[in-house]
Amino acid sequence: MTIRARRATARAPHRQAPHHAPRTLVAVARGGRNIGAKVRPITKLLAVCLVAGVIAAGMAFPFVGGVGLLSNDASDTVNATSSDLAAGQLPGVTTVTDNQGAPVAYLYEQNRTPVSLQQMSPAMRGAIVAIEDRRFYEHDGVDWTGTLRALVTNQTAGSTQQGASTLTQQYIKNYQLYVTAQTESERLQATEPTYARKLREVRVALQLERELASGRTKRDAKDEVLERYLNIVFLGNNSYGVAAAARTYFNTTPDRLTIPQSAMLAGMVQSTTQFDPTRHPQAATGRRNEVINQMLGQGMITQQQAQEAVASPLGIVEPLATPPNGCIGAGNAAFFCKYVVDYLGESGISSEQINRGGYTIRTTLDRNAMNVMQQALNDEVPARQRNVADVMATVAPGRDKHRVVAMGANRVFGVDGDAQETSYGLPWEPVNLGAGSTYKIFTAAAALQEGLGINYQMPIPPDGYASPIYRDGSGRPFPVRNAEEGLAPFLSMTDALAQSPNTGFVKLMETTGVPPVVDMAVKLGLRSLADPGPNGESIADTAREQNQGSFTLGVTPTSTLELANVGATLGSSGMWCPPSPIESITDTSGAPVPVAEQPCEQVVDPALADTLMTGLSKDDQPGGTAAAAAAANGWNRPLSGKTGTTQNNRSAAFLGFNTQYAGAVITFDDSSSPRTLCDGGGESPPFPCGDG
Repeated sequence: MTIRARRATARAPHRQAPHHAPRTLVAVARGGRNIGAKVRPITKLLAVCLVAGVIAAGMAFPFVGGVGLLSNDASDTVNATSSDLAAGQLPGVTTVTDNQGAPVAYLYEQNRTPVSLQQMSPAMRGAIVAIEDRRFYEHDGVDWTGTLRALVTNQTAGSTQQGASTLTQQYIKNYQLYVTAQTESERLQATEPTYARKLREVRVALQLERELASGRTKRDAKDEVLERYLNIVFLGNNSYGVAAAARTYFNTTPDRLTIPQSAMLAGMVQSTTQFDPTRHPQAATGRRNEVINQMLGQGMITQQQAQEAVASPLGIVEPLATPPNGCIGAGNAAFFCKYVVDYLGESGISSEQINRGGYTIRTTLDRNAMNVMQQALNDEVPARQRNVADVMATVAPGRDKHRVVAMGANRVFGVDGDAQETSYGLPWEPVNLGAGSTYKIFTAAAALQEGLGINYQMPIPPDGYASPIYRDGSGRPFPVRNAEEGLAPFLSMTDALAQSPNTGFVKLMETTGVPPVVDMAVKLGLRSLADPGPNGESIADTAREQNQGSFTLGVTPTSTLELANVGATLGSSGMWCPPSPIESITDTSGAPVPVAEQPCEQVVDPALADTLMTGLSKDDQPGGTAAAAAAANGWNRPLSGKTGTTQNNRSAAFLGFNTQYAGAVITFDDSSSPRTLCDGGGESPPFPCGDG
């Protein structure tokens, strides 16, 4: 057909009766049965000719007229669409691993693991070609013979009896549906049953195959299309691509798919609902056998292979082997997994990117340490214990990186509140009840920075000391009280850190001033204290402005992870680094993905950090507030540490560290009406009260 003939065909509708021809076209587009009257065969034949003319015209350059506008619309998008398709990047499954590379969690929007064509069995490749596009290796993206045959058949029957889309066209539609479309409206547009979309699809298919064939053989270009198609196609039960489907249905890899397995998957392309083997095994078997017969008829398999394949059971695994999606499936590493996602979000890699990127995220998680930690947490406080949450984090000191070794909680990571589950970031989000006397570390550090030595003899005022900087909510002086009686009037700073007299540290804070102590807490690791609140003012700002002497007693919200990182900073001779859970990230090609992390910084003089570390070494010794716990657990290694409990014993904390590990734990009432943890009343366990 010449261009002139095409144009004449395209203009034909404008010369017909103003109402008859448009109605016929509408009927064709809708299946030809819903116009209130039976369409005569001659009318159907005319409609076929008209549509064939539209298709032919669409292949030409844009021209004037209504159909020309349709062609122009396709031309405007074909280049951009082809360019996107040429890149071929598909949403995949991101795998989060521990520090040894063992999977911890899978994060995905679409359960897909792209593989090369060579990693797919010949049976799988043959099955999809046999049932979906038998002339795939012959055409150039569009099967004109099949298209016209299907057009005539469908229009004559008055409904869709045959499909005509090639694998290339199906790939384009699937790409726009599963990759390009981001909204429900866009997804509907990607599959809308209109000639405009089909025309656009045809033109993109032709251009895509031309681009892929540039500089290579036609066979190689076709193999590329087939590989992409088999990686993108949806195969039911949240399985996208043959690799995911092979695992889901047969718990195998795509290179090991057998003839009957491949035939079943290829058959599901027509309808993943109708031929779902878990819900409709008979229909799935019948469709599978149809594919097998097509493979036999096209000479892909022998008669014996076909007979054996037809006689074999479906062999679907029970339950389906779909990888758990999200951190909730990570077991005791779920809190760690959630921290990874949040950490990367702050580093510029969003959760949407993670769920679509197909990354491999190698974390710093030590599974052995995590298992030991979880056992200790649950031994101390059962997961379903009401009113008591027990959270812990461990960080490895270092001059170039502070790796998060493990973090967890007695609570199960989940959404069942009645079972005491939570998806809140317990190990790293601030605990509102505070960390108690662990904050005396910051007062001691500020004093050392002011020039006082670790052996400085601190005055210890008697119980009930009225300090000018210790006031209640209304600003009136409030007496400072100690948890222990009979303390010496003077203690070295080392002994004071071990025995933890409240009056002594409030008095010391009068010497250093409140702001330097607050600044020291932020510098050493409690960075969230400096985060602006709803009114733009941070907790640190408020403590400085109000000259809060109570700051040294740890009444402010505290992150367990940040507290552990304080120990890591001191254990690194004063070098602060962000508590990082990331060892490396690679994309689907294995290329490294950069992560924007805050740089490490020397926040205090190494001599100060080392001196304070030594000054904290008596907490687990006789007379220290952690001595009883250390003895009960047989601890006999060097340790720097500090205990802490808050007013009315509603939370208790401990920070312990050396040059290898730093760990912090906070136990607190996580209910909406916190109460004491150590009185043994109600549902709270009878914890021993500590140092106040």
